[in-house]
Amino acid sequence: MTDYERLAELLFPNTDKTPEYYEELYPPRGLAEGARVTRFAPSPTGFMHMGNMYSAFIDKLNADTTGGIFYLRIEDTDKKREVEGGISKILTDLKTFGIVPDEGMTGENEQKGDYGPYQQSKRKDIYQCFVKELVKKGLAYPCFCSEEEISALREKQEKDGVTPGYYKEYARCRTLSADEQTEKIKSGAPYVIRLRSDGDENKKIFVYDLIKGKIEMPENVQDLVLLKRDGIPTYHFAHAVDDHLMRTTHVVRGDEWIASLPIHIQLFSVLGFKPPKYIHISPLMKMDGESKRKLSKRKDPELAVSFYAEQGYPKESVLEYLLTLANSNFEDWRKTNKTAPQSDFPFNVKKMSPSGAIFDLVKLDDISKNIISVMDAGTVYERICEWAKANDPDFFAVFTENPERSRAMVNIDRESPKPRKDIAKWSEVKQYFSYLFNEYYTPDLTLPENISTADAAAILNAYSEIYDENDSRDEWFEKVKSVCEPLGFTANVKEYKQNPDAFKGHVGDVSTVIRIAVTSRRNTPDLCSIMQLMGKQEALARLHEAAEAYTKR
Repeated sequence: MTDYERLAELLFPNTDKTPEYYEELYPPRGLAEGARVTRFAPSPTGFMHMGNMYSAFIDKLNADTTGGIFYLRIEDTDKKREVEGGISKILTDLKTFGIVPDEGMTGENEQKGDYGPYQQSKRKDIYQCFVKELVKKGLAYPCFCSEEEISALREKQEKDGVTPGYYKEYARCRTLSADEQTEKIKSGAPYVIRLRSDGDENKKIFVYDLIKGKIEMPENVQDLVLLKRDGIPTYHFAHAVDDHLMRTTHVVRGDEWIASLPIHIQLFSVLGFKPPKYIHISPLMKMDGESKRKLSKRKDPELAVSFYAEQGYPKESVLEYLLTLANSNFEDWRKTNKTAPQSDFPFNVKKMSPSGAIFDLVKLDDISKNIISVMDAGTVYERICEWAKANDPDFFAVFTENPERSRAMVNIDRESPKPRKDIAKWSEVKQYFSYLFNEYYTPDLTLPENISTADAAAILNAYSEIYDENDSRDEWFEKVKSVCEPLGFTANVKEYKQNPDAFKGHVGDVSTVIRIAVTSRRNTPDLCSIMQLMGKQEALARLHEAAEAYTKR
């Protein structure tokens, strides 16, 4: 037995599995050629931001469009940052927006799939097996330096103007003899396990990124920590083992990880693994005046995934918008495939931009209005109920008190060749239809400048006399037209435009006065339908109250 093998047994006396055991336990997946295996691997810190969601969406698209597998792995080796219920929060955010993994974690303590555990804190034996193998080969060693010694080394390196870190001649424990190592271990001295790097800063690594193209960087020379003092692996080491054993083919992540490529490529090499293909995504950006900047947790509430659920954006709207960011050809495809499901779009990672996409809430709202406009009334009603129950219980109670009335309300000007496109998110519904709920209605009888209060009162009094809640839309409008001429208005808009001085206004002005009296709005869905839903008694009461208010002014 060599000194390295004896050291490995001393460090890991209870680790009896071999790498070959795990290779057999987690065999290649046997998927069709070209099928991609992707993973979303967040930490359970309780905060999912839109960059995470975007990355997870690209993961899913890569897998779905190639007949592959998209799985969820929880990277919880840093227990200090973990929050209670963090896994459930991640799963809820993913499910809310329809990004459901094929395998992996399905709950705080539940999972599905044959390549688990999918939680790094439960894979300690696996990591230690592979570290033991590296020690046996002389590729890793115990380091007994304290945190104070490491800090002092860094200060000296910075003072001397050399690259800081634990490497080459600065890696003091790297050259300890077998006897010295044994003595320290048996004495109970705390230690970490470090990689014995053979990197050369004068040599390069070459990685072809599917978005960025060819990436060239100096090799890693640092003897990075593989296992911490508590036996828990560092992220760098754990992810390399996991990506291999879970048979990940493509890693999608933010381009801030490009700096770690030399470390990761070296780890795959010393472990004897084939590295995955990389897809590094640029951060989502925002226009701030004339310049661009990254979305910020501190400045931009829209960075948090929870923002979109709380505001009530439909999942289809969010994903549709993310597709416009992901592939520049999506919008042209949508124009010629207006009713096709998003899954029909031929997503291609090579069409992703290497620069950061501009995140624009105005554009998201426009997309969302289009999507909501073509939903049927039943779907809209159910979605509003679902959102309100979770986010606005008072409105939920009011909205569901009379389900048939609320369904009819959201169906006004819907399910037609040209539906209205007014609502971008469910949180807007209460205010948008507030005139139909006395609990939320606040009268505002401000008139257009061309209409006097005396004329407004006359219009409302005249129309109140002939209003019939049983009228059809055409009959309703004919009655509006009928009050025009006696009051100095014209029922013909074209006639008014030809000779405006001859009239006080036209039928559009008359209907606007009625609309303001009933809804306090100048722009609403079909007013005839609104008044019918409101009921004759309430509609007439508002007409009379407004007429009285105008008379007193």
